[in-house]
Amino acid sequence: MKAYILDGIYDLKLHEHPLKQVELPIPIPKEDEILIKVSCCGICHTELDEIEGRTPPSVYPVIPGHQVIGTVIKMGEKANRFKIEERVGVAWIFSCCGKCEYCKNGLENLCLDFIATGRDANGGYAEYMVIKEAFAYKIPDSFSDIEAAPLLCAGAIGFRSLRLTGIKDGQTIGLTGFGASGHLVLKTAKYLFPNSNIIVFARNLEEREFALSLGASWAGCISDSPPFNAHAIIDTTPIWNSLVKSLLYIEPGGRLVINAIRKEAGDKASLLDIDYPKHLWMEKEIKSVANITREDVKEFLTLAKVIPIKSDVEIYPFEEANKALLDLKNKHIRGAKVLLVQ
Repeated sequence: MKAYILDGIYDLKLHEHPLKQVELPIPIPKEDEILIKVSCCGICHTELDEIEGRTPPSVYPVIPGHQVIGTVIKMGEKANRFKIEERVGVAWIFSCCGKCEYCKNGLENLCLDFIATGRDANGGYAEYMVIKEAFAYKIPDSFSDIEAAPLLCAGAIGFRSLRLTGIKDGQTIGLTGFGASGHLVLKTAKYLFPNSNIIVFARNLEEREFALSLGASWAGCISDSPPFNAHAIIDTTPIWNSLVKSLLYIEPGGRLVINAIRKEAGDKASLLDIDYPKHLWMEKEIKSVANITREDVKEFLTLAKVIPIKSDVEIYPFEEANKALLDLKNKHIRGAKVLLVQ
């Protein structure tokens, strides 16, 4: 099969082709695993974090990609959840121990043995992949493969972030950054909180106009003062600067939720730039989002079907995986990016 592998850490300013296309044997599913013929795979900023070493793979080489859509073509002897030719998806959570305190209490995203798809185990930048059937998801028929892929990470992690804000209908929601996750969070928030204003901070005019077209009440740069402050802000940016500044626009008792696995260095800002009385006093909170649970994915797929949510997507052919990553690195973003595998 054709596949892309990552075999080390690369500086994308110096290397335009960090992923290498190779021919590998088609994997064989073990007892409780399924073999998936991959149709497409969403492209995520986390792939940049893996390539540049902010959240490096635990094994090399590894096939990246964790927003996978495909069909089941073979099953292990003990696998029985799906049927042959049934369409399934794979998300960031590849596996967890299932036995620890976190797993037993619905927090498998915090499991110390959490295995991430495309980082700690081979993912979807390939024609085929295997996974335990318990960590695959049936995809609603209402979504095409391309539309469904971003729902598995950008959508699911955005949904978890939205819940962690503790927001109530009628309270103002803020979004810092407006890429794949941001645009899906806005669509979800508009449905769940119809009486809430949504303000968006985005770096360029195209993203701000996109946000307004989807129903944002206001959109501006992070240096602009919004017409009203937010009760909660979800930060989806890869940098510290926007995070620090967004604290200025949160109401007393409000919460900043950081929807990012890692923050990039080099933007000349960090949490050390927080001025306590100006940024954090009045019982403001900062909360991180760590991974996702299987329940997050299942609940969001169900909700996305009901709303319904349609992802705004830019499609890249399989041969252009490196170009897609460079475009993402260079901030050429509108909605989500999806790699068409076959």
